[in-house]
Amino acid sequence: MDPKQRNYLLLALCAILVIGSWVMFFPPAKKITQGLDIRGGLSVILTAKPRAEQQLSSDDMDRAVLIINNRVNKLGASETSVQKQGSDSILVQIPGIKNAQEALNVLQSTGQLEFVEVSTITDTATVAAIESAQQNVQLKPGTYKPFMTGDVVTNASVAQDPQSGKIVVNATMNPAGTKTWAAVTTRLFPTHAQVAIVLDGVVKSAPQVQDAILDGRTQISGNFTAQEAKDLATVLQTGALPVSLAPVDTRVVGPTLGQQSLQQGVLAALIGLAIVAIYLVAFYRGLGLISVVGLIVFGSLFLGLLATLSAFGLFALSLPGIAGIVLTIGLAADSSILINERFREEIGLGKTIRSAAASGTRHAIGTSVDADLVTFVSALALFVIAIGPVKGFALTLMLGIFCDIVMMLIFSRPLIILMAESVFPKAPAFWGIPREVSVTGSVAGKKGGAVSA
Repeated sequence: MDPKQRNYLLLALCAILVIGSWVMFFPPAKKITQGLDIRGGLSVILTAKPRAEQQLSSDDMDRAVLIINNRVNKLGASETSVQKQGSDSILVQIPGIKNAQEALNVLQSTGQLEFVEVSTITDTATVAAIESAQQNVQLKPGTYKPFMTGDVVTNASVAQDPQSGKIVVNATMNPAGTKTWAAVTTRLFPTHAQVAIVLDGVVKSAPQVQDAILDGRTQISGNFTAQEAKDLATVLQTGALPVSLAPVDTRVVGPTLGQQSLQQGVLAALIGLAIVAIYLVAFYRGLGLISVVGLIVFGSLFLGLLATLSAFGLFALSLPGIAGIVLTIGLAADSSILINERFREEIGLGKTIRSAAASGTRHAIGTSVDADLVTFVSALALFVIAIGPVKGFALTLMLGIFCDIVMMLIFSRPLIILMAESVFPKAPAFWGIPREVSVTGSVAGKKGGAVSA
């Protein structure tokens, strides 16, 4: 293929990609998914702590991630994210959550459900507190032994007791649990003994056994609010966590604060872009205009890529991500400066405008790609190792570098080479080309001669 035709095809491809990008990301507020620090919500990093005499294993963490994911889904939030971070941490992001503290309590809850005969508890003060109907009595470790755990629960739902009007949690047990529960209730109901239903060491309910329960269906009653009953049912449905989880980094962002931060971030990006554009035009004149258009192409491709990833649920814009975008604007401007400087430098060495456009852009792009790849590798390492919002910064930085390279290859180089054919020689001063260049494209010698490439 003729080089001139190839350059025209590259510019046509650039135009198609830019138009497609505008279609993909317009309007950006709807097409680009916003992260929780912009939309508002809860972000928490939970670190696993194994129980006594337990070694933390990869299987335990995988099961914990699955259980946490199930709990998050049952909270009714959308566009949530649960990711394993390192060997002992889980990053949970829940945009749009209304009550972040209640959600955090559900996530932290180990969910260890135990059924204990009150008469077998060895601590008399605890037994007295339970018998006097005190709420949320904490059992002391080593003072009780459960006859059954929550592993037998197969389903749990919130209901209202038709007699008392109180909110209750109905639980259904598997065959093994049904058998054990039937035997215990059959033995205890003649004396109406109490059974403590214990969640994470706290007595949630201690009903008297009024009858033998043979079908594996039981009711957990207490002074529950609707939300507390829902949370308890969620914990019972998803099962007990194999490890205890403690929050090490918790961020709760209100939607108003998030939108204000977004506006400030976008304003900072626009101001930075305007300053760079003014500098390029003032210093490089016509070449600066080409660089400004190149930045517009870069921005269009970048936003189109973000919108495409958002459409597939692979990206959510965060405030650190905006910082990455602002940084890549500088990288894109730096690439344009390298091209302009190398182009003018090679003209200064005596090459024709046409020759300098071809070789200068090639060498400048090679240098820029080398620098970009170093930054890309650093961003990739940061993305792999880091946890939390730092990943958003690394991801946008990598995407920006990719768009920068594409912009140079399909816009800057083809356009400069084509314009060097006839446009630049007609008005070299306007395009920021050294004044010594003649209309024919050679550099005039010091003593009136001519040096041509």
